Amino acid sequence: MNWLTTLLRRPDIAWTDALDIAIVAILVYELLLLIRGTRAAQMALSAGFILLLYFLSQWLELETVNWVIRNLAAYVVFAIIVLFQADIRRALAHFGRAPFFRYFERAGHADETIEELVTAATNLAARRIGAIIVLERQIGMRNYIEGGIPLDAMITYDLLSSIFQPGSPLHDGAVIIQGDRIAAAACFLPLSVNPRVSRDLGTRHRAALGLTEENDAIAIVVSEETGTISLAIGGDFERGFNAEQLRSRLATLLGYRRRRIRRAEEPRSSLA
Repeated sequence: MNWLTTLLRRPDIAWTDALDIAIVAILVYELLLLIRGTRAAQMALSAGFILLLYFLSQWLELETVNWVIRNLAAYVVFAIIVLFQADIRRALAHFGRAPFFRYFERAGHADETIEELVTAATNLAARRIGAIIVLERQIGMRNYIEGGIPLDAMITYDLLSSIFQPGSPLHDGAVIIQGDRIAAAACFLPLSVNPRVSRDLGTRHRAALGLTEENDAIAIVVSEETGTISLAIGGDFERGFNAEQLRSRLATLLGYRRRRIRRAEEPRSSLA
């Protein structure tokens, strides 16, 4: 019975063992998600079959099969790198977008995001093209995003300009920004019912106020009639921004510090 006792005896499991198992499980899960639906999935099945054949050749003492598999293993690694270089790049990019790594890249992406937003807003204002761009903060905006056209695209001046171009299928409604990505376009927002709001304000301005009255988001509004750039924050408007003022104000509101920006005088808040 000693052999049975030894077999059933479980070794002590430390917290490092549990951590080790959790990390491996997460890596295997992410790997399976990445190769699902791609040609790498079929190759993974083939690799599993070859691995099974290797152990089977050892057990059955098939020396020739075992020798072939052992000698081809080194070349298979290089073949995988060449054949699946695009998939490998996609996998590394996927892991690089994980929240842990995104924390360290936040400042750099924030600078680029703010710069693209400022460039887009000022150029749209110069051409008197109306626009509303919403920046998500702590409170999620999933219900508004699902009501629009999902994009999940990088924030670029060219894309924002194309979206709000008159005649574009997406120019009606708002663009919603999540982090450093354009989550959706053509999103419809609730209109403000505040009786103190001036009747001269158009639908875009009322939508920006309506959203920020119930959400902590920031809305950049470009007036189609006057070309004025405004910010809607907490159910209130800040108007008359130029490029430097808008850049500095967005950096302050989003909690980012920019060393190369000269602090400009911030416009006064007004609903009129």
